[in-house]
Order: sequence, then C-alpha cells, then structure tokens
Amino acid sequence: MAKTTKKRRGPQPTAKAELDVPVRVGQTVEVEMTGLNHEGAGVGRIEGYTLFVAGALAGERVRARVEHVKKNFGFARLVEVARASAHRAMPPCPLYDRCGGCSLQHLNYEEQLRHKQQIVRDNLRRIGGFQVEGEGAITVLPTLGMSEPWRYRNKAQVPIGEENGALVGGFYAEKSHSIIDMSECLIQHQANDEAVNVVKKLATELNIRAYDELHHTGLLRHVVVKVGVKTGEVMVVLVTTEESIPQRDRLIAAIREQLAGVTSIVQNINPDKTNVIFGKKTVTLWGSDVIYDYIGPIKFAISARSFYQVNPTQTEVLYNKTLEYAGATGTETVIDAYCGIGTISLFLAQKSRHVYGVEIVPEAIADANRNAKLNGVENVTFETGPAEVVIPAWKEKGIRADVIVVDPPRKGCDEALLATILEMQPERVVYVSCNPSTLARDLKMLAELYEVKEVQPVDMFPHTGHVECVILMEWRGEPK
Repeated sequence: MAKTTKKRRGPQPTAKAELDVPVRVGQTVEVEMTGLNHEGAGVGRIEGYTLFVAGALAGERVRARVEHVKKNFGFARLVEVARASAHRAMPPCPLYDRCGGCSLQHLNYEEQLRHKQQIVRDNLRRIGGFQVEGEGAITVLPTLGMSEPWRYRNKAQVPIGEENGALVGGFYAEKSHSIIDMSECLIQHQANDEAVNVVKKLATELNIRAYDELHHTGLLRHVVVKVGVKTGEVMVVLVTTEESIPQRDRLIAAIREQLAGVTSIVQNINPDKTNVIFGKKTVTLWGSDVIYDYIGPIKFAISARSFYQVNPTQTEVLYNKTLEYAGATGTETVIDAYCGIGTISLFLAQKSRHVYGVEIVPEAIADANRNAKLNGVENVTFETGPAEVVIPAWKEKGIRADVIVVDPPRKGCDEALLATILEMQPERVVYVSCNPSTLARDLKMLAELYEVKEVQPVDMFPHTGHVECVILMEWRGEPK
C-alpha cells in the first residue's frame, strides 16, 4: 500500500471582523457638526465616534452617507444640510463639488480667516503644548487675508487628455486619472486659463495627440503656464514625451498670434512612465528663457522649472512681516536657512548689514545669485548645502548671526538645524511656516531657549485649507 502524506495546512483565513463602531459603511446618518479639521472637512460625533464630512460646516446638522470607517474615526459624504450655518456661502465655481481643490468655497471668506487662525492655535496647544488663551498666552493674531481672494494663482499645471477627438485639460476626477475638462479656474490668474484654452484648441486643430499614460502613447502630457502678475509676461511650457513636435512652427506662430502677453514658449521633455510632471531636459522654442515679476521692489527671474511663490500679492505681505520681525536696522547679520531662490534673503538685505543664505538645491542657489545680480544686491552670500552643516561652518569662520530666518518645507526643520540654532543663540529667530503641525513641533524644541513673542497667520491660499504663519521668537538669556 502506497504511503500517503497529509499536506500541512497553515493558518486559515477568517472573515474580517467588523469594527466595534456605531456606524457602518453605506449607512446614512444624521450628525451635528462641531468643527472643521485642517483640510476643511466638517467634524461631528456619533456616540463619541468622530466622523469627517467634507462640505459640512461647524454648527450644522447634516445627513451623510458613511463611506469608510476606521477604529477611531470615519469618513462620510454629505447628502443634505438639514440646518445650515449662518456662515455658509454659495460656491461660485460650477465644478466645486467635483474638483476638491478649493475645500472651503462653501464657507464665507471672513470665517475662513477665523478658521485658519483657530487651526494655528489648536496645533500650538495640542502639539506644542503652548498656552493660547488667558494670561500669559501666546499671541496668535487674526489671519491676514486678501481684499480680493480670487484669481490669485500665477501658475497653472494642467494634465492633458483626449475626449471625442479633442484635447481636454483640467483636473483629475477623485481617486482616478480621468481628466475632467475645464475652461476656467476661479483661483487662477485669467492669463493662465486663456493660455491653456489656446493650447488645447490649437493642438486639437494640428492633430497633436495627448499622452495616454495607460498605454504610454501620445505626445502632450501637460501644459504649464506662468504669469508675471506685475509685468504681464506669460510663459507657456509644453511638457511632451519626445522632442519632436508635429507642425511645431505653426503651433508656435499660432500661440504668439492668439495669446496676448506671451514672451516665452518652452518645451520640457519627459519620456518616463511617471506622474512627475517635468523631465530633465528643457528647451526654449521661442522668446526668452525666463519671465520677470516683482515682489515689492525686488525683481525675480522665473524659469520653467524654478520655484516661485504662486500668490505674489500675499507673498509680499508675508515677507514684509518677516522683515518686520527680523527687526533689521542695517547693522545686523542675518542667516536665511532654506533660502530657495533668494526671495526672503533679498527682502532682508534691504535693511541688513549682510545676509547669508543656504539651500541644499544647487539650481536654487544659482537662481538666488542671478536674482541678487538682477537687483544689484551685493550684501548677500549664498551657499549650497544642508543648513545644519553650512551654518556651523560659517560660525567657525567667525560669522555670528543676530537673526536666523527659517522657511522650511511642509515637513518642518531638520532636527539638526534646530540644534544648530540653539547652539548659535541669535537674538531673534523668525520662523516662516506652511504647516502648523510641524511648526508647533519645532517651536516646542526652540522654546528651550526662545520665547514665542507673536504668531501672524497669513492666508496665502484662499478657499483652501492651507495657512502660512510668521513667528517671532526672542532669546531668553542675558544680552550677549
């Protein structure tokens, strides 16, 4: 009789246990909204369980359909507003409920500003452990907003696709790469909308195919437009999969003829299977390699790939507050960590003895030096490298900072840089932040030696959940 063996059986799959929460996916619930989160979604609770409802406002009672649940919180889609907030506004954008880019259009603008001030307060209290109310509290000033909070963006990056034989461009539908065509965006400068519409029409007429990311075919991937708000100059960037463009000369001539203000037409070649917009190679097809714009009195050259603040009106507000907090009188030495293309450095140089800027991206330092030369500013020095390495090296050379300014990315400051600041002990630290949560974390560490004197929120991106801040910190020790 042949010997038989039994197959060993591993752990058998079991049905996924349902979470012990008071709601279930697909259920329609009625819930009282008590606040807004940092992304602008309404926050409500059912039997103590937190439910986030996009489109709902604090003080409203809404009906919502539960779409996703986790152990401590869930997400629901707004079905009906049973009792509306007095602060509810009618979104003027016809694509508002499909786009998701402006998550606060349904909240009137004055209340948006109050909400952003509260978001900053909440993060300072919850993450930083700071007192934000009562005697001895940190001063968080009212958010500085815009008198006209529309049409403020000076840059558009629009993916291109095809529909019924014509090119379309707009935004991706939620949780997909299906492009929803749009002819205008109410937070974009009108020149951006005009340029994108012109390119879509002309490329369709000239039979230039859009890129199909699924099959990796076609040519035109994105249209990127940049506008100098003060100068009126417009740059059109065509992001393509290969260098050759069918009927290129006709396309360039037609763009020049039909688009007022265009001074630069650029091509960027990106042949890779990626969702990154730009490739490594950029060529100028017509006109200048750059356009120019001003923030206050400072002139900046903007290339196809260089970083430049997208709301120059509010950037001037932000930088003037930075200059004020720096307290520069003409005798101070200032270090600008994360200096980028030198925007803050050049502002600070107006009233400082000397400004030292450091940035890890070599191309940004090249732009910073070009912008300093463009403005005839000689009391600045830029260096490439990590701030936490370069700044101590400057200290070894005898460079002592009276003020250190940091303007980090959303992830906040490198911990080594914060330690360097504490070791350098400048009289003042000015922190420019685009993320209240990492700001609160970093201020907690700096508070070992520095007192947070004032926090000024600035609304750089109206109708979105984002808020920027400028913070003044002063050294607690004896005068040096």
